[in-house]
Amino acid sequence: MSAVVVLRMPLNTDLSGFVGLLRRLQVPHRVSEEGGDQVLWVAENLAEDVRELYQRFPEGDADFQLPADAALTPASRPGFAEQLQASKATAVVLLLCLIVAGLTGLGDNFATLSWLTFLDFRVQGEYLYFTPLAASLADGQWWRLFTPMLVHFGILHLAMNALWYWELGRRIELRQGPWSLLSLTLLFSLVSNAAQYLFGGPSLFGGLSGVLYGLLGHVWLYQWLAPNPVYRMPRGVLVMMLVWLLLCLSGLVSLLGFGQIANAAHVGGLLVGCLSGLLGGALARRKLTA
Repeated sequence: MSAVVVLRMPLNTDLSGFVGLLRRLQVPHRVSEEGGDQVLWVAENLAEDVRELYQRFPEGDADFQLPADAALTPASRPGFAEQLQASKATAVVLLLCLIVAGLTGLGDNFATLSWLTFLDFRVQGEYLYFTPLAASLADGQWWRLFTPMLVHFGILHLAMNALWYWELGRRIELRQGPWSLLSLTLLFSLVSNAAQYLFGGPSLFGGLSGVLYGLLGHVWLYQWLAPNPVYRMPRGVLVMMLVWLLLCLSGLVSLLGFGQIANAAHVGGLLVGCLSGLLGGALARRKLTA
């Protein structure tokens, strides 16, 4: 694949931050000096994506500093510490999930769990008695609309959700910023929790999976409207998660012993994520063509 020029800037323009961002994204590139200018070269098939990336992040990631003696060669995979530094909001959400997992004993400590579920409840014998949501909200317990996303039932449940949130959340945080990721996470949590309550009735449910389907739908349609290297994912990831959603809806997953699945939360999260992706992608595309 031949290389083409994507940027030609005066020598006094500091490109180190943007070059550092390209290295973290593993985008092969080269910088040369020609005719008193510094010239950035990338593979032809990445040229438009890199130009768009420069429009959004001309100084790169403020948290990332390219070492002065770093060679401008095809990038190597960034280390975990470097990824963590650039994904603080993603890490905060996952840390909260770990803290809640410890406090609730992964769902076994009902005394603590009852403060974080969508509906407050009390245990009497072998039965759970739920408090109406309106009564809890009237008492100012608005956090219940969001906190079920932090609750997980079992180590496998937590591990799988954490891995997918790390994968999808970092992409959104890098391209749209930490506040966008946190806002979308809260929005998807609210919608998926409400959907599960409306269609599933009073019950214990929790986990990041509704949020994850929201993030997936957001990245999918945002990338369709405004392509960018950050949001490019293997097609198999999308297919796999949609197939898993269909298997859950069919009831087969529950029959295989995976427990009750919050299908309404998954579908609700995916739909609102697709909507936010359409709106966000359309706005990003409009800015590029303006």
